[in-house]
Amino acid sequence: MMKRVLTAIVLVPLVLLLVFWNNLLSISCAAAVVALLAAWELLALADASGAKTPRVLVLVCIGLLFALNFERPEYMAPALGCLTFVLFIFCAFRSPMQRVLPDTAYSVFALLYTGLSLTTVPLLSARENGPSLLVFLFFVVWTGDILALYTGKAFGRRKLAPSISPGKTWEGSAGSIGGSILIAIVLCLLAQKLEQHGFDWLSYPGPVLRWVGLAVLLNVAAQVGDLIESAIKRGAGVKDSGTLLPGHGGILDRIDALLLAAPVLWYAVLLQQAF
Repeated sequence: MMKRVLTAIVLVPLVLLLVFWNNLLSISCAAAVVALLAAWELLALADASGAKTPRVLVLVCIGLLFALNFERPEYMAPALGCLTFVLFIFCAFRSPMQRVLPDTAYSVFALLYTGLSLTTVPLLSARENGPSLLVFLFFVVWTGDILALYTGKAFGRRKLAPSISPGKTWEGSAGSIGGSILIAIVLCLLAQKLEQHGFDWLSYPGPVLRWVGLAVLLNVAAQVGDLIESAIKRGAGVKDSGTLLPGHGGILDRIDALLLAAPVLWYAVLLQQAF
């Protein structure tokens, strides 16, 4: 637990500094590095399950995806299709026949799961209130994760998904949602107070209820993302995806909730803009 706290004490200020610096290139590079590390861990799990994925090529494809997302985001869809076929063709000629499908599937999944999902972080940052959106995303996910842990330990009785993650409970899940709602209200009130004193560091326009609803949506996405990664690890027969972060396991263990929550926030913002 102490390692977990110390790691958080170091990482959280660094993340917030990067968010409020609001340099798109820096955020894109940071998100790309995290995606590459997470993809490497994911492909290591795949290889441990019997595949032999082209790890370096997958990392190159993810890097290209982030570069294009920075320069010409409007071409992301055709680029993703091209990179998918590059991985498919490579595996078709490189892997033994019985491994072509699993090697391709694991490789493309890594491109989508860690690469495409995290390209939404710089996209969110590029919005008019980008830093506020990222603060909202991170704090909703982090607070939900913390409350899930302590609520589950104190009150957890009914298992949420015992075959995937035996430690998670419905009580912990409810506590997680409550924590995300609470931090959403706090952030909205804080933004209003700062605005009254002439500071525009945070901006959450519209009714508080809308942001509370968005917090619930993000929390559910985060919990599903956590369960998805737990299913991957259980299938591979490991407890953690890696050991890079003391007390937290691997990079993939730390960002599993964000891998689903970040795209959900991005598309929610687009829908709000459309309507």
